[in-house]
Amino acid sequence: MTVNTSRRGFLKGAAAAGAVLVVGVRPDGALAASGNPSMLTPFVQVGSDGSVTAIIKHFEMGQGPSTGLTTLIAEEMGLTMDQIGYDFAPSNPQVYNNTLFGPMQGTGGSTAMANSYLQYRQAGAAAREMLLQAAAQQWGVDASGLSLQDGVVSGAGNSAPLGEFVEAAATLDAPTEPRLKDPSEFRLIGNPDVRRLDSPAKGNGTAMFAMDIQRPNQMIAMIARPEQQRATAVSFDATGAEGIKGFISADILPNKAGVAVFAENTWAAMQARDALDIEWDTSNAETRSSDQIEQEIRAALDASPTYNVNGADVSAVQAAVDGADTVVEETFYFPLLAHAPMEPLNCTIEQTEDGGILMHDGCQIPTLPHGAMAEIFGLPFEKVQIKTVLAGGSFGRRATPQADYQVEAALAFSLTDRSRPVHLVWSREDDLRSGYYRPAFGHKVRVGLDGEGNIVGWEHRIAGQSIMKGTPFEAFAVHDGVDHSSVEGTVDSPYQIPTAAFGLTDTDKATSTLWWRAVGHTHTAYVMEVMMDMAAKAAGIDPVDFRLAYLTGDDADQTRKANVLKLAAEKANWGNAPDGRSQGIAVHKSFNSYVAEVVEISGNADDGIKIEKVTCAVDCGIAVNPDVIKAQMEGGIGYGIGHNMRDKITLTDGVVDQFNFPDYEPLRISDIGEIDVHIVPSAEPPTGVGEPGTPPAAPALANAIAAASDLRVATLPMDDNGVSFV
Repeated sequence: MTVNTSRRGFLKGAAAAGAVLVVGVRPDGALAASGNPSMLTPFVQVGSDGSVTAIIKHFEMGQGPSTGLTTLIAEEMGLTMDQIGYDFAPSNPQVYNNTLFGPMQGTGGSTAMANSYLQYRQAGAAAREMLLQAAAQQWGVDASGLSLQDGVVSGAGNSAPLGEFVEAAATLDAPTEPRLKDPSEFRLIGNPDVRRLDSPAKGNGTAMFAMDIQRPNQMIAMIARPEQQRATAVSFDATGAEGIKGFISADILPNKAGVAVFAENTWAAMQARDALDIEWDTSNAETRSSDQIEQEIRAALDASPTYNVNGADVSAVQAAVDGADTVVEETFYFPLLAHAPMEPLNCTIEQTEDGGILMHDGCQIPTLPHGAMAEIFGLPFEKVQIKTVLAGGSFGRRATPQADYQVEAALAFSLTDRSRPVHLVWSREDDLRSGYYRPAFGHKVRVGLDGEGNIVGWEHRIAGQSIMKGTPFEAFAVHDGVDHSSVEGTVDSPYQIPTAAFGLTDTDKATSTLWWRAVGHTHTAYVMEVMMDMAAKAAGIDPVDFRLAYLTGDDADQTRKANVLKLAAEKANWGNAPDGRSQGIAVHKSFNSYVAEVVEISGNADDGIKIEKVTCAVDCGIAVNPDVIKAQMEGGIGYGIGHNMRDKITLTDGVVDQFNFPDYEPLRISDIGEIDVHIVPSAEPPTGVGEPGTPPAAPALANAIAAASDLRVATLPMDDNGVSFV
């Protein structure tokens, strides 16, 4: 059961209920426990009534940390999944920081399990040992003879519910190195029958999403934004809005990025916003169209790259390719893409009784809006609170470096007398036309093969719009001028490619750019895997065998990538597709996970393609929740295929053309016949699953189309470039 309470509410409730044992990890990394929750960094809370709550520091947007991290605590404490609940952590980066992000609390990059696996197991193990020690003292026995199972402490002829020992356990010091269970003892970790904890509430409608927040006497705020990015509001006339029932007021945001409209309900806010007559200053606005942006990127590919990414001798690589027996080359183009989560962006902001600020949000990186609100309202950090609730999808959109929609809410709230909460709402049209996008990118690749079909040179140029430059993340994501998110999946590919050169050129941003599910891997995996297929065909070698020839090293990258490739091929019955069907394969490493996918199709590009089946093999280390992993692979595959089949964001004179799902169409359940996921057994530390299923999906489909129709789709989306779907 999910308990939706703030940390303040929990502390009040804990004081009323009696003793509470709270176990966590201090900022210095040491385990800590106390009966006083305010003194700790809590990850697991145990009440004197026997209730156990996992405090989840990674927010839930459908990817499963509320189940996965709770599983770790339940496993170490010997509980069933029915005996433990979860709550989301308050915003406190010194306590709940993502250790892979540095001093920042946040979710992203498929890091939740990788960051927290040992942390949450240690907290659960410490709670178990403290409860056993308290029971041993009470019974006058040795703690080594006691066990905690299914919420009951037993041993030495005694038995009692764990709640009886909470008060005594809360007085003990946490063990510095609690014994973690051996994998042979696991009942929950790796169990395919463990189901998601958040599904029942989502199914019966009791789950609390940001859009569900209804504070007493709240107002709705919507923002009128310019059609062209970087335009600013000069003035407005609200005469047309004043007669709309429910309209309250309108005002220009302090940063002049738009006009805030306040109303009693969402419909009134929409109608009033549409009725405003606004004057915009477009002197610095974007005016380019998509054709011009594409031409600029393609021109950059034809010129010498600005950055030599891997420090190769470019002349030597070019000479190797030029002197090869066969040269395979292609130029690729990837358009802007929107995230399009099902729940549009929204959040609610209100003033607390002590003059602080409280925001309710499906908050992906709390540290960013927390700091922004402290600055906007001139408050100390501790006077700002963020209550995180469920989010209906994100795919990266809820984690902008600028905290865009939360800043909008704060600026809108600052225009009021703060006596009424303000619920900021974006429509889907708002996000598709005024949001952040996966940047446009181009690749130009030349691969040289010798007479036996071996790669002797690989020249790879990349051009596109940087995500990280000019953001708070530039310091650790950009090195020697290279934004790693632009080239990830190429220069660091596990393929052992001799004589390779990778170059990068940044082009001017036409829109606000942002990471999109799997970030740079969304285009680099496509290029790498389509080029490997093209090279295999030119060499006359089976595509699986060709790839395996460049995965012959004995390091983990080589071995694990080769293993998922072989497993996917085996499970898909590679090379033996039924009559009338064709197969394509792709394999890629992203977020330290390895995923191979085989797409099996019927039909051809001219008459119509039908995706009959996708077979997936994934190695993500220890599979904590196999059911969640399979669901994430399925979702990632659908996300990668759906967007590349038919979606793009285009501009006309700087104005986005698309407005909603009729012209930015999401994947439909009928688009894919079957998805079959196989998880590689592993004892390696767990890695990401939220994003790694996406990168291989589209290139596997592209390779299947090429096998069926001899058409290589190099410019996306597919249905704009020679492929029809049925």
